[in-house]
Amino acid sequence: MYTIKNMVMKILIVKRSKFISFLIPCSSIDEFNRYLSDIKKEYKNANHFCYAYIIQDKIKCSDDKEPSKTAGIPILNCLSKNNLVNVGCIVARIFGGIKLGAAGLTRAYANSCLEAIKEAEITLYKVYSVVKIAFTYNLEAIVSDYVKNYNVLNKKYLDKVIYEIEVPIDEKEIFLKNIPIKFEIVI
Repeated sequence: MYTIKNMVMKILIVKRSKFISFLIPCSSIDEFNRYLSDIKKEYKNANHFCYAYIIQDKIKCSDDKEPSKTAGIPILNCLSKNNLVNVGCIVARIFGGIKLGAAGLTRAYANSCLEAIKEAEITLYKVYSVVKIAFTYNLEAIVSDYVKNYNVLNKKYLDKVIYEIEVPIDEKEIFLKNIPIKFEIVI
């Protein structure tokens, strides 16, 4: 599975209709919905906001008043065929006055998403686990150096120092085994 690093915007013109696609990395449906809301506010002159997303195990697509199965499913198929996850694609269509027909719409929405995917910086998707470790204050410099290539989500300074660290799930065992200090796992 793969995901993308940054949002990509592409514009495709088909028979005077403008298809503005936004390929968005997102880790939650709420995050995707915020993007959708913002794009709707910014492109008030668009007639349709068709989309699809694959966020973890959640999949959804919408034709937004385009003929059934001419927009959302073609976008979803592009995401799926490219093995993308935690990604959404919104295509805002500004009608150009010429009807495209069902086949034309299907091609336009699919190509719009595909063009954005071609521009995206695609990266391997990893599933992460959060590891909480507690240790004495005098060991913080060692731990800090050990976790420098990981995402430290939180640090707490109580009777001991507690780090919450995001670790790829397939590296968790090795990560814990190789910590060069005595520590406790916090639940």
